[in-house]
Amino acid sequence: MGSSTGQRRMVTDDPASVDDSACTILHADMDAFYASVELRRRPELRGVPMMVGSTRGRGVVLSASYEARRQGVRSAMPVSRAMAVCPDVVVVEPDMPAYSAASREVLELFRTVTPAIEVLSVDEAFLDVRGVQRIAGRAGFIAGRLRERLRAELHLSCTIGAASSKFLAKLASTLAKPDGLLIVPPHQALAVLHPLGVEYLWGVGPKTAQTLRARGIATIGDLAGLDRATLTTLVGAAAATSLHELAWARDPRDVQERAPESSMSADETFAADIGDRTQLERELLRLADRLARRIRAGGQQARGVVLRVRYADFSQVQRSLTLPEPTDVGRVIHHTAVQLLSRLALGQPVRLLSIRLDHLSAAAAPEQQLMLEEPPDVTWRTIETVSDAVVKRFGAASVRPASLLPTRVVQPAVDADPTTR
Repeated sequence: MGSSTGQRRMVTDDPASVDDSACTILHADMDAFYASVELRRRPELRGVPMMVGSTRGRGVVLSASYEARRQGVRSAMPVSRAMAVCPDVVVVEPDMPAYSAASREVLELFRTVTPAIEVLSVDEAFLDVRGVQRIAGRAGFIAGRLRERLRAELHLSCTIGAASSKFLAKLASTLAKPDGLLIVPPHQALAVLHPLGVEYLWGVGPKTAQTLRARGIATIGDLAGLDRATLTTLVGAAAATSLHELAWARDPRDVQERAPESSMSADETFAADIGDRTQLERELLRLADRLARRIRAGGQQARGVVLRVRYADFSQVQRSLTLPEPTDVGRVIHHTAVQLLSRLALGQPVRLLSIRLDHLSAAAAPEQQLMLEEPPDVTWRTIETVSDAVVKRFGAASVRPASLLPTRVVQPAVDADPTTR
């Protein structure tokens, strides 16, 4: 992407010196979120190149510290490639429950600022602060205070863009990365926008950017100067309308709270294809355990379980089952997934397993769970809820089903002196 240095100088990140009266939409984007969560609990890694990703099989980089990024490590890069680019990088295995828990902490803090929040992902959201300015101050002050609280209370850094529209707010946070605050008042929007490369526009991917640049359209200003008919011939009617409006900083969309998830899934692509049914059932337990933690954390239960299997030849099959009652218990999800697996004839090894939970609803008061024998005094839900608290404090590796522990081969003792046998 093009340089943003000039634009940052034009619009200062000092809230007190900018007319932010119309900048009521904030885009908050956590910095290198997964890596930052790991650094929060492993402070000894601060200042050194580190990345989150699995070294097993076909692992990719999920997040990287800015020290690693400066040496060429990028998200979605194969871990093996990242280690070649940056040989001294520290690799940390991902801990998805920990990142989900941190995301909930961040969202809870956001909600103390305004109830008008549109969550985009685990690490970014739009906040509409129009309704809280009378009591909380102007947008720039709110954004600055929010960044201070994230650092002081959660030990995480965040970049925030403030503007009069969602597009400009997100653009501002992009330009301010990392750990910055950028306010773009409406009267300066075009001065910031037009010198940027066309790839900064929503909807312009690498292929579209290449098409535009081949016609001499390198900047957003170049695109804004095109007549609509010419732009339509290049990108099509629908895209032309959208890009033309954004190029002139017009984006009327409001911040909208998203509905709760209607489904939730987890999958695993294996480093080596698996043909053993017992091993597949063990992997299903890993997925079910992960999903159960997520669904309980979201205060939901599932009525449907869907199993998807992709074979070594990339063909795939899917089976589903509706439960008699909603559940948020890993053992029930696993039991159901194993039932679905038993209906399949494994004619060839399996490359990928996936479990999806459907028909999600708000969790009711816990009742007797189905399909599994339980200890006499406690339910499986009680056991798993207790383990949630342990995992939240000590990490995903602190407690897990015994069958998911690494296998250890114990060698028989050998006497040094045969005569003592």
